[in-house]
Amino acid sequence: MDKIKTKLKKGDNVIVVSGKDKGKSGSILSIFPTKNKAIVKGINIVKKHQKPDKKSGGGIIEKELPVHISNLSFISIKDGKKTKIGYKIENNKKIRFEKKTGEIIKNV
Repeated sequence: MDKIKTKLKKGDNVIVVSGKDKGKSGSILSIFPTKNKAIVKGINIVKKHQKPDKKSGGGIIEKELPVHISNLSFISIKDGKKTKIGYKIENNKKIRFEKKTGEIIKNV
């Protein structure tokens, strides 16, 4: 599987564009670039039956599963709506900005 370029980073607030959690939002916990997926806090939650082991007891736990990056869209800092991300170079540094509002996105 090829690694695609993504403009989303860990810690970005995103909204789900399609799927069972469409319209929900959360922040990115981790990204898997080779699988083109990301884990988003509070999105794609499933229940897993955990067997007890020496560290912890068993039971039914809830965990987040990865979501495909194409189903996520960045949420604007200014107005809270989805927007695209662009790049520009200032002072020999590549920075991200929102295409809708022009706001610079601070790296977390």
